[in-house]
Amino acid sequence: MNKFPDFKNDRKGQLSIEYILVVGFVFVISVTVVVYAADAGELDTAMAAARSGAIEGANIDCFAVYPEKTFENNTDKHPRLISPSNVKIVKVDYINQGYNSTYKKTKIQLRIWASAPSVEEAGDRNCLGDRINYYARENICKSFGTQNMTGLGCNPAYSKKYVFTTGDVKWV
Repeated sequence: MNKFPDFKNDRKGQLSIEYILVVGFVFVISVTVVVYAADAGELDTAMAAARSGAIEGANIDCFAVYPEKTFENNTDKHPRLISPSNVKIVKVDYINQGYNSTYKKTKIQLRIWASAPSVEEAGDRNCLGDRINYYARENICKSFGTQNMTGLGCNPAYSKKYVFTTGDVKWV
């Protein structure tokens, strides 16, 4: 018993047409999947960078290691922050805000949830949150090599197809 089609008896060309249709269909599906995966890959890379940056910012907040100017500001306005505290990143996700004509890219707002039971004052938490947000945006810029395209504080952060902003850190 022969497992292969008998091409000699294919007088109407039906097998060739079926073969071309199947190969064409597989090609179209493959191209669609590759394009979708590339878009998802860029966003996944940005989210991984944001998580890593948020954790880095939280660690710096935990150790109370700040640049000189920030340390002086915290000594005057947020004395609680000059001693170590326990800051943990709970969750990082995003909201797709659609195409933004100003940036000519899709705008993504990062949302970061953190926990710091030892820091109770809202002003202190805002200060900690600003550092967490900064490091999240900075890590995105580093991942895509766009540090020179962004404004002060890496706000907003850019990739090829997206522009990233951050909302206030949510404290739980």
